[in-house]
Amino acid sequence: MALELKDLTPKTIVQELDTYIIGQAEAKKALAIALRNRMRRQRLPEDVRAEIAPKNIIMIGPTGVGKTEMAKRLAKLCGAPFVKVEATKYTEVGYVGRDVESMIRDLMASAVAMVRSEMQVEVDAEAKRRAEERLLDLLLPGLRKADEPIGPTQATIIEPARSSSAETREKFRKMLHEGALDIREVEITVNTQGPAIGMFAGTQMEDMGDALSGIAGMFGGSKKKKTVTVAEALPILEDEELEKLIDPEKAAQEAKRRVQEIGIIFIDEIDKIANREGGGSSGIDVSREGVQRDLLPIVEGTTVNTKWGPVDTTHILFIAAGAFTVSKPQDLIPELQGRFPIRVELSALSAADFERILTEPKNALVTQYTQLLATEGVDLEFTKEAIARIAQIAAAANTQTENIGARRLQTVLERLLEEISFNADAMAGQKVVIDVGYVNQRFSNFTEHQDLSKYIL
Repeated sequence: MALELKDLTPKTIVQELDTYIIGQAEAKKALAIALRNRMRRQRLPEDVRAEIAPKNIIMIGPTGVGKTEMAKRLAKLCGAPFVKVEATKYTEVGYVGRDVESMIRDLMASAVAMVRSEMQVEVDAEAKRRAEERLLDLLLPGLRKADEPIGPTQATIIEPARSSSAETREKFRKMLHEGALDIREVEITVNTQGPAIGMFAGTQMEDMGDALSGIAGMFGGSKKKKTVTVAEALPILEDEELEKLIDPEKAAQEAKRRVQEIGIIFIDEIDKIANREGGGSSGIDVSREGVQRDLLPIVEGTTVNTKWGPVDTTHILFIAAGAFTVSKPQDLIPELQGRFPIRVELSALSAADFERILTEPKNALVTQYTQLLATEGVDLEFTKEAIARIAQIAAAANTQTENIGARRLQTVLERLLEEISFNADAMAGQKVVIDVGYVNQRFSNFTEHQDLSKYIL
């Protein structure tokens, strides 16, 4: 749940990030300042506010050290529209593939979904009420609703019938709530969609798909009758009523405001589109540089057309990340470098970091596995020494093979708990203690042969 913006001081932001990510204090500090500056900007007069651009960030560090997680958590903290993209999936304008403007369309789609979800919560009770009334109409065709008006001249004659109809309706309502009508079949009319227009997503056909979707929406699509059970009909009718109660134009306006004011785009693998030092100026390098040049106006601030209207990118916060093992940030074109004035380096994770990652975060892996096996009635407990040994094995695997950061812990724990997970259904009621002896036993072959890559990803 997003905190109140006024409560998000830089120290509070870092503390919240510490709940999920271990270490990387410098990167957390930079992200906290960038987020706080956005709030400070909103407090300024409009003429001053327009002149202050966000300070975009490049995070430099190996995979698995928390770059993506920090950006996601930052967006979640302030309730900002967020999208993660890979720089490598874009191509220069004129080539087959996705153009860089599609990241703005993706962000807008994410924001619209976020706003619609919030609106649905507000009207959910009314949607359920309307869906229930529609379902009762289907179950009791021809019966007058309890609240249906009656003409003054007919009131005396119809009153007894009306009373009887109301009683019958309420009786059926009670049966509906109790589930007594769940297997009864009713015929409902549902909206149908044609073939997926978005099947060409990822190409230049994307814009055409959006346009065709909009045209189809104007005509309301086609309808067909469908026979379903009462249990199946109720959620279908609720969804239809939700759609009727939500104003799409209002949702789009609010989504656009959020995107333009607090939207965050995380561009991963930006190092893969940097021209290597000493590289030529032909082939793939040209394409890489073309993507950079296409990206430049988006980051600087331009207007991108979406199916929800034009979106100004001037105040969207861009966070780029890459390992930069082969290339370095200076290999990006100078203009793009200038649009990412803040650079932070994230350090590789040590055995001590792994030990903390296993136990300290709110979603720590040890906690996750303990909770998973508890569903089978198995009480799993890790000793402090066992956790330290697991961390040592993960660090050794990263040193001897490819360094994949904290992701290595998942493969180590899966291997460690493989037998227990496989037999958990027959171990209900048992307490299993994972001590250093058990860890050494499970990884005895690894330490003997010193070839962890054979056993651990």
